[in-house]
Amino acid sequence: MDFDRRQLLKTALALGAMQAFPGLSFAQARPLVFATFTGSWEEAHKAVLVPAFKKMAGDAQIVLDPMLSVDQIAKVNAAKANPPIDVMLHDPGPALVAIGQDLVEPYPVDKSAYYKDLISEAQVATGPAPFFQVVGLTYNPEAVKTPPTSWADLWNPEYKGRVGITNMNSTLGTGFMVEIAKMHGGSEANIDPAFAAIEKLKPNLAAVAANPGALATLFQQGQIDISPGNFNAIQILKAKGVPVEFVAPKEGAIAFKTTIHIVKNSPNKELAFKLIEAALSPEVQAKLMDAPYLIVPTNTKVKMGGEIAKVLAKDTDELKKKFVFQDWKKINENRSAWIEKFNRDIKI
Repeated sequence: MDFDRRQLLKTALALGAMQAFPGLSFAQARPLVFATFTGSWEEAHKAVLVPAFKKMAGDAQIVLDPMLSVDQIAKVNAAKANPPIDVMLHDPGPALVAIGQDLVEPYPVDKSAYYKDLISEAQVATGPAPFFQVVGLTYNPEAVKTPPTSWADLWNPEYKGRVGITNMNSTLGTGFMVEIAKMHGGSEANIDPAFAAIEKLKPNLAAVAANPGALATLFQQGQIDISPGNFNAIQILKAKGVPVEFVAPKEGAIAFKTTIHIVKNSPNKELAFKLIEAALSPEVQAKLMDAPYLIVPTNTKVKMGGEIAKVLAKDTDELKKKFVFQDWKKINENRSAWIEKFNRDIKI
């Protein structure tokens, strides 16, 4: 049999991959690469999602490659014809960028056993949402004796020099600014009122954290006592013994979808589909809902329990009533300019 040079090289690479990963078939030239997020996300996926996937996919090989959404998009963009990633995980803003740049495959909804069971907001044909993240108010109950009830409480003079926020690079930071804008007459298209409000918040500000992880560190170090916060991250802090509590503000907790996507031109589309199916399954979502991960499920067949039922919602109907879903398509139109303005103007 004759082989051209390219075919010989491809064959050699495939054989090398098969030697490195004995469970691979020849058709699966490399293991499935899943770009998850860092920290607790990677831990949760390694402990719960990967075993479920391997059970579903005949012990197929999988590699977790944790990184930020922007880095996932850059990596795939750099090698569109032969992407080094098969499955991407995104918050709503980056998801729209990846879809807009034609980097993802439509999800094969008709093949899915679980898609129809997702809450309607999680049914996204370009990549369903297996998880919700929720942003509300975080406070130190040892320093803040009366639990806050509203975003407006951050402006209470009682908290002078004790408030933390994040910049707008994070979904948490941008989502918070949009809600503050809405409270003062703005919207997803106009957050000037939020910038004006943050100017008035400056006497209370102790820190503007670079990202949600840095914000959590400030609580651990006792440098702040109240802030916007991510439910999941706060529960992890609590588990470490840090005195923090989470409360959903009366205006509604901000909910944003974490969507999962098959990368266009992936050589492992079938395995990518199986990984996403595992993530959508009630079994995986129920495990991820429990401590220590406390990720909010999107499958309506998962019965809410534990801290999520206690603090957020007892079922998906209540969840939909209490959560605020923002228009990230509209937000993305101006987000880069807002981030630049925030970094230039919001300093303490």
